[in-house]
Amino acid sequence: MFVDAYDIGPIRPPSEAGSLLIRVNRNCPWNKCEFYMVYKGAKFEKKSVEEVLGDIDKAADFYGARAASVSRAFLQDANAMIVKTDDLVEIITYLKQKFPNIDRITTYGRNPTLAKKTVAELRRLKDAGLSRVHVGLETGYGPLLDYVRKGVTPEQQIEAGRKVKEAGLSLSEYVMPGLGGRAMTEGHAVETARVLNRINPDYIRIRSTSVRPDTPLHDKMTRGEFQPLSDFETVAELRLFIRTLDGITSHIVSDHMLNLLQEVEGKLPEDKQNMLDVIDRFLALPDEEKQLFQVGARLGMLRRVADLENPAARDRAQHVLDRINEEIGARGGGFTVEDFIQEALHGIM
Repeated sequence: MFVDAYDIGPIRPPSEAGSLLIRVNRNCPWNKCEFYMVYKGAKFEKKSVEEVLGDIDKAADFYGARAASVSRAFLQDANAMIVKTDDLVEIITYLKQKFPNIDRITTYGRNPTLAKKTVAELRRLKDAGLSRVHVGLETGYGPLLDYVRKGVTPEQQIEAGRKVKEAGLSLSEYVMPGLGGRAMTEGHAVETARVLNRINPDYIRIRSTSVRPDTPLHDKMTRGEFQPLSDFETVAELRLFIRTLDGITSHIVSDHMLNLLQEVEGKLPEDKQNMLDVIDRFLALPDEEKQLFQVGARLGMLRRVADLENPAARDRAQHVLDRINEEIGARGGGFTVEDFIQEALHGIM
């Protein structure tokens, strides 16, 4: 039997890789962030409740008997929380009716939108079945928020996060080490930590900055207005950020390929020193060892700093590094291993 396709958006968090995707609006209502490119050139479109319910019906038809095995769902696109509370409650309620074994429903939400919601509204969404809100904090540093046109203030970030927590919803905040470049690295690290100290989110997810060629931030970099951090400088900034986190019980999660040290994860406060120790072990390595790990980690050969002690993994990474250096020598013109890696990352993101 032929089943009509239902509407699915382009992205979701890595932690929602196995979730049912239901699109409640299309694209991003803000769409001005200078570091982000997914929705550039795409117009924001609201979807009617009827259209979303129709998509849920189509999804249920598509899954058929397998609908009983669906336990998680993610509501797309960039800011599903912009939907009126009554409408979102209706959508969530219907989704749980059609997929009765769903026990986790999550979504993206922008801080300005969440700050406008009352705690009572957020509680209604939780009671309907919403479990977690993923928020792109990126930075808590006011000048940097303005520089990348994030469209929010640190005060709004704190207000929004506290409301989500007070409503009993799980809160996942995304942070972008390196977003401030060299000019704002310290302010970015320290002030972002201070904002999160005021919120105490359930999760702090690390997303290291990579400047995409098709973004306004790249244009600033090309003009010399923005100087990006190297991988190693980004790790040093991450150390300052973690060191400044205080008085909270968040989980730090590093579940993205852009993070050089994906082993830097743990629960605060008990794992804080362990995370700092991993960073310190890396930063204390000779430059040639850092570079070897960088290449091995980026290509999936090395997962932890301690993997440098594995002869087989080390030899594979060294072989690739030697070939990269040969390529760099052939290119000339000041091209570096860092340049090579960033070029490769842009090709697979």
